[in-house]
Amino acid sequence: MMKKDFRIVFMGTPDFAVGILDGLIANKFNVVASITAPDKPAGRGQKISESAVKTFCVENDIPVLQPTNLKDETFVQSLSELNADLFVVVAFRMLPEVIWNMPPKGTINLHASLLPQYRGAAPINWAIVNGENETGVTTFFIEKEIDTGMVIERASISIGENETAGELHDRLMNLGRELVVKSVAQIEDGSVVRTSQDSLIESNLRSAPKIFKPMCEIDWNQNVQTIHDFCRGFSPYPTAWTTIINEGRNESKSVKIFRTEKTEIPVENSKLLKKDAEGLLFPCNDFYLRITEIQPEGKRRMTHKEFAAGYNFNDWKI
Repeated sequence: MMKKDFRIVFMGTPDFAVGILDGLIANKFNVVASITAPDKPAGRGQKISESAVKTFCVENDIPVLQPTNLKDETFVQSLSELNADLFVVVAFRMLPEVIWNMPPKGTINLHASLLPQYRGAAPINWAIVNGENETGVTTFFIEKEIDTGMVIERASISIGENETAGELHDRLMNLGRELVVKSVAQIEDGSVVRTSQDSLIESNLRSAPKIFKPMCEIDWNQNVQTIHDFCRGFSPYPTAWTTIINEGRNESKSVKIFRTEKTEIPVENSKLLKKDAEGLLFPCNDFYLRITEIQPEGKRRMTHKEFAAGYNFNDWKI
């Protein structure tokens, strides 16, 4: 039976948020509306695209609001008239105080890290890039400073040696779904416990800033472990990239790298590329990194065999 007396407004945009919203609906919480990003042109044809959350809400008859300005008086009034007890935010925009301070039970957020570690826009990516072997999800109450509010619950998960950000994203979504449902139930029945993030600090804090394309260029002067972590941390998006050069043909080509494996094959030449039966070999400062999925500029993503079939690999270097 739906818990109609406890009214929730959900705020989110991407697929990650959809998994959490679906968890609330499946557990019979009364989501009276959802706030998501406005529709916008996307792709080569600039066709109008809607957010993953909007698509889900339309399919499940959940009212949707799509404000361009979260401080707009008309939107604020419409939100207030929903008489929500709680706002639940997952992968959305920064909220003004007039919004997050509105519901009597507060506004909670799901963050894809073990706060206070990895505050910021891209916690999943940076945890892998930095070589962490554990991460998790945290529910907390939103306050003025980003990602610093009182913690409700945390849950941890191990990171696989070859796991990409995309794969970890999906596992964290499932873990986050469980944690949000648990946290909302605690808020509803009054059993919620608030924990200061300062009391959870065990080591130096690392941040998770927004990622831009120039930050994703690979530095081959680093060791194979560091570069392996870098590539899988940005896979499948925004994707690590590098430039390969063919001096004989005076040609250079940008390639995106999606999947890698460490090797213990010593580097013979600090610049030349090689290949073996299992992949393309790029030289790091100690061993070769094996590339198994790659995408040359202007082409589709492909396996190492497909890529090698179109290039004489002995003529290329980094």
